[in-house]
Amino acid sequence: MYIPKHFKVVNIDEVQEFIQTHSFGTLVTTKKGRPIATHLPLQLVKEDDVFYITGHMAYGNPQWRTFEAAEEVLAMFQGPHAYISSSWYEQENVPTWNYQAVHVYGAASILDEEELKQDLAKLLEKYENHRKHPVLWNTLSPSLLEKELKGIVGFKIKVGEIQAAYKLSQNRNETDYRNIIDQLQNEENPDSTQMAELMEKNKRD
Repeated sequence: MYIPKHFKVVNIDEVQEFIQTHSFGTLVTTKKGRPIATHLPLQLVKEDDVFYITGHMAYGNPQWRTFEAAEEVLAMFQGPHAYISSSWYEQENVPTWNYQAVHVYGAASILDEEELKQDLAKLLEKYENHRKHPVLWNTLSPSLLEKELKGIVGFKIKVGEIQAAYKLSQNRNETDYRNIIDQLQNEENPDSTQMAELMEKNKRD
Protein backbone atom coordinates (compact mmCIF):
# COMPACT_ATOMS: atom_id res chain seq x y z
CA MET A 1 0.00 0.00 0.00
CA TYR A 2 1.38 3.39 -0.96
CA ILE A 3 1.53 5.58 2.17
CA PRO A 4 2.81 9.19 2.02
CA LYS A 5 4.82 10.04 5.16
CA HIS A 6 2.10 12.39 6.51
CA PHE A 7 -0.37 9.52 6.77
CA LYS A 8 1.75 6.57 7.93
CA VAL A 9 0.79 5.01 11.28
CA VAL A 10 3.53 3.26 13.26
CA ASN A 11 1.92 2.93 16.71
CA ILE A 12 1.24 -0.81 16.95
CA ASP A 13 -1.22 -0.40 19.85
CA GLU A 14 -3.25 2.04 17.76
CA VAL A 15 -3.27 -0.37 14.82
CA GLN A 16 -4.35 -3.28 17.03
CA GLU A 17 -7.27 -1.25 18.34
CA PHE A 18 -8.21 -0.28 14.79
CA ILE A 19 -8.33 -3.92 13.64
CA GLN A 20 -10.42 -4.94 16.64
CA THR A 21 -12.88 -2.10 15.97
CA HIS A 22 -13.06 -2.51 12.17
CA SER A 23 -12.79 -6.27 12.14
CA PHE A 24 -14.95 -7.03 9.09
CA GLY A 25 -12.09 -7.35 6.62
CA THR A 26 -11.25 -8.50 3.12
CA LEU A 27 -8.98 -11.51 2.63
CA VAL A 28 -7.03 -11.57 -0.66
CA THR A 29 -5.09 -14.46 -2.21
CA THR A 30 -4.33 -15.53 -5.77
CA LYS A 31 -5.07 -18.61 -7.84
CA LYS A 32 -3.14 -19.07 -11.07
CA GLY A 33 -2.28 -15.37 -11.00
CA ARG A 34 -5.86 -14.20 -10.52
CA PRO A 35 -6.81 -12.36 -7.28
CA ILE A 36 -9.51 -13.92 -5.07
CA ALA A 37 -11.19 -11.91 -2.29
CA THR A 38 -13.59 -12.86 0.51
CA HIS A 39 -15.26 -10.46 2.97
CA LEU A 40 -15.14 -11.89 6.48
CA PRO A 41 -15.31 -11.13 10.21
CA LEU A 42 -11.72 -11.50 11.42
CA GLN A 43 -10.02 -11.45 14.80
CA LEU A 44 -6.60 -10.30 15.93
CA VAL A 45 -5.17 -12.66 18.56
CA LYS A 46 -1.83 -12.93 20.32
CA GLU A 47 -0.14 -16.22 21.17
CA ASP A 48 3.03 -15.72 23.22
CA ASP A 49 4.70 -12.86 21.31
CA VAL A 50 3.18 -13.66 17.92
CA PHE A 51 0.11 -11.99 16.40
CA TYR A 52 -2.38 -13.85 14.22
CA ILE A 53 -5.42 -12.89 12.20
CA THR A 54 -8.03 -15.64 12.55
CA GLY A 55 -11.31 -16.37 10.82
CA HIS A 56 -13.37 -18.92 8.96
CA MET A 57 -15.10 -19.29 5.61
CA ALA A 58 -17.53 -21.66 3.92
CA TYR A 59 -16.09 -25.06 2.99
CA GLY A 60 -17.44 -24.49 -0.51
CA ASN A 61 -15.36 -21.30 -0.87
CA PRO A 62 -12.32 -22.28 -2.99
CA GLN A 63 -10.12 -19.59 -1.47
CA TRP A 64 -8.97 -21.64 1.51
CA ARG A 65 -7.44 -24.14 -0.90
CA THR A 66 -5.00 -21.44 -2.07
CA PHE A 67 -3.39 -21.06 1.36
CA GLU A 68 -0.95 -23.94 1.06
CA ALA A 69 0.66 -22.64 -2.13
CA ALA A 70 0.69 -18.98 -1.07
CA GLU A 71 3.80 -17.54 0.57
CA GLU A 72 1.67 -14.66 1.86
CA VAL A 73 -1.96 -13.62 1.98
CA LEU A 74 -3.35 -10.11 2.48
CA ALA A 75 -6.03 -9.08 4.97
CA MET A 76 -7.41 -5.54 4.52
CA PHE A 77 -9.36 -3.50 7.05
CA GLN A 78 -11.09 -0.17 6.36
CA GLY A 79 -12.38 2.55 8.65
CA PRO A 80 -14.39 5.71 7.97
CA HIS A 81 -13.89 7.51 4.65
CA ALA A 82 -15.24 10.70 3.09
CA TYR A 83 -14.90 12.97 0.06
CA ILE A 84 -13.03 16.21 0.79
CA SER A 85 -13.93 19.16 -1.44
CA SER A 86 -11.09 21.55 -2.25
CA SER A 87 -13.63 24.39 -1.98
CA TRP A 88 -13.05 23.99 1.77
CA TYR A 89 -9.42 25.15 1.47
CA GLU A 90 -8.06 28.68 1.71
CA GLN A 91 -5.95 28.20 -1.42
CA GLU A 92 -6.92 26.70 -4.78
CA ASN A 93 -6.32 22.97 -4.91
CA VAL A 94 -7.90 19.69 -6.06
CA PRO A 95 -10.41 17.52 -4.15
CA THR A 96 -9.28 14.39 -2.32
CA TRP A 97 -10.59 11.57 -0.13
CA ASN A 98 -9.91 10.95 3.57
CA TYR A 99 -9.80 7.38 4.87
CA GLN A 100 -8.30 4.85 7.26
CA ALA A 101 -6.91 1.55 5.99
CA VAL A 102 -4.75 -1.26 7.40
CA HIS A 103 -3.11 -4.05 5.39
CA VAL A 104 -1.81 -7.18 7.10
CA TYR A 105 0.48 -9.63 5.30
CA GLY A 106 1.36 -13.11 6.50
CA ALA A 107 1.39 -16.85 5.93
CA ALA A 108 -1.97 -18.64 6.28
CA SER A 109 -2.66 -22.10 7.67
CA ILE A 110 -5.77 -24.15 8.45
CA LEU A 111 -7.06 -24.45 12.02
CA ASP A 112 -7.71 -27.90 13.44
CA GLU A 113 -11.17 -28.62 14.82
CA GLU A 114 -10.35 -27.69 18.42
CA GLU A 115 -8.68 -24.43 17.36
CA LEU A 116 -11.69 -23.60 15.21
CA LYS A 117 -14.10 -24.20 18.09
CA GLN A 118 -12.07 -21.92 20.37
CA ASP A 119 -11.94 -19.20 17.72
CA LEU A 120 -15.69 -19.36 17.11
CA ALA A 121 -16.35 -19.20 20.85
CA LYS A 122 -14.24 -16.01 21.07
CA LEU A 123 -16.07 -14.53 18.09
CA LEU A 124 -19.46 -15.14 19.69
CA GLU A 125 -18.28 -13.64 22.98
CA LYS A 126 -17.12 -10.48 21.21
CA TYR A 127 -20.37 -9.85 19.36
CA GLU A 128 -22.95 -11.45 21.68
CA ASN A 129 -21.82 -10.98 25.29
CA HIS A 130 -23.37 -7.52 25.66
CA ARG A 131 -26.77 -8.57 24.29
CA LYS A 132 -29.85 -9.25 26.39
CA HIS A 133 -30.10 -12.87 25.20
CA PRO A 134 -26.55 -13.71 24.03
CA VAL A 135 -26.02 -16.63 21.67
CA LEU A 136 -22.79 -18.13 23.01
CA TRP A 137 -20.97 -21.34 22.18
CA ASN A 138 -22.25 -23.16 25.27
CA THR A 139 -25.85 -22.07 24.65
CA LEU A 140 -26.04 -23.75 21.22
CA SER A 141 -27.01 -27.40 20.88
CA PRO A 142 -24.17 -29.86 20.15
CA SER A 143 -26.09 -31.26 17.17
CA LEU A 144 -26.36 -27.83 15.55
CA LEU A 145 -22.68 -27.06 16.20
CA GLU A 146 -21.58 -30.39 14.75
CA LYS A 147 -23.61 -29.76 11.62
CA GLU A 148 -22.37 -26.19 11.15
CA LEU A 149 -18.71 -27.08 11.76
CA LYS A 150 -18.81 -29.42 8.79
CA GLY A 151 -19.66 -26.51 6.54
CA ILE A 152 -16.77 -24.17 7.40
CA VAL A 153 -12.97 -24.03 7.38
CA GLY A 154 -11.03 -22.08 10.00
CA PHE A 155 -7.70 -20.40 9.32
CA LYS A 156 -5.06 -18.23 10.92
CA ILE A 157 -2.58 -15.83 9.39
CA LYS A 158 0.76 -15.36 11.15
CA VAL A 159 1.27 -11.61 10.96
CA GLY A 160 4.47 -10.77 9.13
CA GLU A 161 4.00 -7.14 8.12
CA ILE A 162 1.46 -4.42 8.91
CA GLN A 163 0.93 -1.31 6.80
CA ALA A 164 -1.39 1.39 8.15
CA ALA A 165 -2.55 4.66 6.61
CA TYR A 166 -4.75 7.29 8.24
CA LYS A 167 -5.36 10.05 5.69
CA LEU A 168 -7.08 12.68 7.84
CA SER A 169 -5.96 15.97 6.28
CA GLN A 170 -2.88 16.07 8.53
CA ASN A 171 -1.07 17.94 5.74
CA ARG A 172 -3.51 20.88 5.81
CA ASN A 173 -3.04 24.06 7.84
CA GLU A 174 -5.06 24.70 10.99
CA THR A 175 -7.67 26.86 9.26
CA ASP A 176 -8.28 24.32 6.50
CA TYR A 177 -8.37 21.45 8.98
CA ARG A 178 -10.97 23.16 11.14
CA ASN A 179 -13.07 24.11 8.12
CA ILE A 180 -12.98 20.55 6.74
CA ILE A 181 -14.39 19.25 10.04
CA ASP A 182 -17.14 21.87 10.03
CA GLN A 183 -18.07 21.19 6.42
CA LEU A 184 -18.14 17.42 6.94
CA GLN A 185 -20.48 17.86 9.90
CA ASN A 186 -22.85 19.83 7.64
CA GLU A 187 -22.93 17.14 4.94
CA GLU A 188 -25.74 15.17 6.64
CA ASN A 189 -24.01 11.99 5.56
CA PRO A 190 -23.08 9.23 8.06
CA ASP A 191 -19.65 8.67 6.48
CA SER A 192 -18.86 12.38 6.55
CA THR A 193 -20.03 12.69 10.16
CA GLN A 194 -17.82 9.77 11.17
CA MET A 195 -14.83 11.32 9.45
CA ALA A 196 -15.45 14.68 11.16
CA GLU A 197 -15.57 12.98 14.55
CA LEU A 198 -12.40 11.04 13.77
CA MET A 199 -10.55 14.19 12.68
CA GLU A 200 -11.71 15.99 15.83
CA LYS A 201 -10.40 13.14 18.00
CA ASN A 202 -7.15 12.98 16.06
CA LYS A 203 -6.61 16.70 16.68
CA ARG A 204 -7.15 16.28 20.42
CA ASP A 205 -4.78 13.30 20.59
